[in-house]
Amino acid sequence: MNLNMTLPQRPLTIKRGVLSLPFVYYFSPPIILALLVAIFYMEGPGIARDLQIKQAPLELQDGDINGRCRTKKAIFTSCEAKLTYTYDGVKHVAETDFMFVDLHTGDYEASIVISKTDPQLATLSLGLSMLWNRIISFLAFGFLLAAGLVVLLLTLFRILRSRGTIRQPGLLSLIPVSITASSESRGGLSLTYADMVREDKTKRMAFTQLEKGAEPIVIGESKGHAVALAVWHEHASVPVLLDSRMERINLEREERADLLRSLSDQGVIGEHSEIDPQAKSQPFLQSVKVFVAAVLLLLVALFGYWLWYVFAAPSQFTSPAMDINNIMPGPLNRWACGHLQARFGDQNAPFGCVADDFKSWK
Repeated sequence: MNLNMTLPQRPLTIKRGVLSLPFVYYFSPPIILALLVAIFYMEGPGIARDLQIKQAPLELQDGDINGRCRTKKAIFTSCEAKLTYTYDGVKHVAETDFMFVDLHTGDYEASIVISKTDPQLATLSLGLSMLWNRIISFLAFGFLLAAGLVVLLLTLFRILRSRGTIRQPGLLSLIPVSITASSESRGGLSLTYADMVREDKTKRMAFTQLEKGAEPIVIGESKGHAVALAVWHEHASVPVLLDSRMERINLEREERADLLRSLSDQGVIGEHSEIDPQAKSQPFLQSVKVFVAAVLLLLVALFGYWLWYVFAAPSQFTSPAMDINNIMPGPLNRWACGHLQARFGDQNAPFGCVADDFKSWK
């Protein structure tokens, strides 16, 4: 809808309390930062140690390994062990722990590997074989946490900064915003909205709490979301959603009456300004669609990776490909094992294709 409405062309102020902030934005950053520090503290030193061992590895035939690996959520495996070994007549005791992502069932086999140049550095052969897996997992988790922390802090900073600037006089510009989520709260309406509609959109998100009886000024719909009217203060970092009473801007009585009359004449305020209950479910439906699309994309990627393993992998022991092959339906698993045996038949069979003796092909 094209509105024929103009705000007074003079510096205006906006009332206090029109920009809200969910409580999660206050306590989430410290928690995410703590998780980020914990991941670097727990995984960083072990990866650095194993990278050094990998430069000059020496696998020991004797030694005592006291530890275990545990798998959580089907793919996250964490291992910890106390290693006791003797090298050049000197007894050493070391501890190792690491985490990796793997689709694996059953036990892992491991031996003690030390550094030839520094025998005090010791790890498990499993940790070295999964080293790139560990590095990628470490960087991926670190990146996701860091990205989430940056997004939260930017939103927090923008809203807190705008709370102060909108109370100072400044020119206001009318803009459309997309209402991405809504819920009833404390007798009013809690709304999440974003600058996603206009051509020079910033995609910045903001939150507001409308009082009981107040409604947003809905002027249309875009991509399944209601489009409402907001103003952008020239010194603010996020827009401010307007209400159907035009009470959020500090106006003269005559100015407010003229704006309300204009909105009423154009059929904007009144029954059309209420958010359709179906629109409230759009964020959830959109999330479901995104989730289903992500799952399908993941399945396609895993299937492609499995085909690469069958036809082009340099080793039949490539992980986690052999674990994926193990959970394939019987006909697909037998077909894949047949192709793998044709390529690696003179070697031991991998997990998923191995017979009861754990060596020959089934």
